[in-house]
Amino acid sequence: MKEATAEFEKIQSISDADYNEYIHSKRKEIVDYHLKSNKSYQEFIGKSSFNPETFNWNDLPIMTKKDFQKPLSERLSNGFTTKNVYVNKTSGSSGDPFIFAKDKFCHALTWANIINRFGWFGIDFNTSKQARFYGIPLDFIGNKKERLKDFFKNSYRFTIFDLSDEILEKVLLKFQNKKFDYINGYTSSIVLFAKFLQKKNIVLTSVCPTLKCCVVTSEMLFEEDKNLMERQFGVPIINEYGASELDLIAFQSRSVGTSNEWQVNSETLFVEILDENNTVLPYGKEGRIVITSLYNKAHPFIRYDIGDIGILDEKSTLKKPILKKLIGRTNDIAILPSGKKAPGLTFYYVTKSIIEDDGNVKEFVIKQTKIDTFEVEYVSENALTESQILTIEKAITTYLESGLNFTFIRKENLQRSKSGKLKQFVSLIK
Repeated sequence: MKEATAEFEKIQSISDADYNEYIHSKRKEIVDYHLKSNKSYQEFIGKSSFNPETFNWNDLPIMTKKDFQKPLSERLSNGFTTKNVYVNKTSGSSGDPFIFAKDKFCHALTWANIINRFGWFGIDFNTSKQARFYGIPLDFIGNKKERLKDFFKNSYRFTIFDLSDEILEKVLLKFQNKKFDYINGYTSSIVLFAKFLQKKNIVLTSVCPTLKCCVVTSEMLFEEDKNLMERQFGVPIINEYGASELDLIAFQSRSVGTSNEWQVNSETLFVEILDENNTVLPYGKEGRIVITSLYNKAHPFIRYDIGDIGILDEKSTLKKPILKKLIGRTNDIAILPSGKKAPGLTFYYVTKSIIEDDGNVKEFVIKQTKIDTFEVEYVSENALTESQILTIEKAITTYLESGLNFTFIRKENLQRSKSGKLKQFVSLIK
């Protein structure tokens, strides 16, 4: 972390005039590295018209999640194994889950970036107390691991699998008894807590005066929800946009007069907006968000289509790009027969049970068709076995509740929205 923090500060000290050279040199460096050291990327580039000798950046093919649907061991660069890298799974919120890796220095840079951005709002990761609205494994070992990590991170995690009023009463009581400095978590879960406070006519800082800010992530933040949370929490609401396989992508600016600006991470990422023909669009135009990880040597993410649509502001520069608009990334709330409410991201923990490192399940969506009925549509090399289905149903009972009916439908392909986004969870209940 010391080395990564020093490197991050060094990047930030590069002048605006020299930033163009920094970006261009890092892009070429990471491409050259993977062309020499990563067999999977060599094969990927070999199918394209890209010529390494002339190195025209715009000729590089676009990577998508489908390009990672094979075992991780086949995607790692020379010298890296699953034993010496950071390994994790994406949430599958776009319907294309996969396992990814970062080399340890790249992962440390990610944390240097996060610590820097949170520091803009007076949050110190070593001392500030976090109220965490995230999912957590419910199996004994997984649960204890996450609780231990929370302890060392000075955070308290609230379950998001049941957000009924009875549970939210207990959440409120915890805020009354603990000196939280900030809230961090999934947008939809925190919005439900704000609506609960609104019903009770309570401003959170009246019971927890140490609270400084609230950082929401993983889902779209609508303006009316932001206004509601600001009223009910009594603190600034900070919008974060990130991807576990990449880094923190954009974070609300701290600058006076620009509090609604979403500053893009230009230190460790290169962000482009492309049209349907993979042509780079000028600032101010809407298109696909394509991102290059400039430091990940273990696993290539080069011109990687993350599956979102957005716009970079006209006043953006290479050193300070501004995300003007992000389209998509919303999740519905599932309302269950018992009255329990659960955010769509709850299904991340359910679908983990079908995400295997053999790349069998390519895509999936879950639809709530009735109050107690769900459909799981999936694309795979082989149909799910009875054993896998039983595992999924058991996980559903654990995370949600019993008595729910699930139908599993294997398909050749899944229907996408107009923007090209595949929404993992859709509720058809009014």
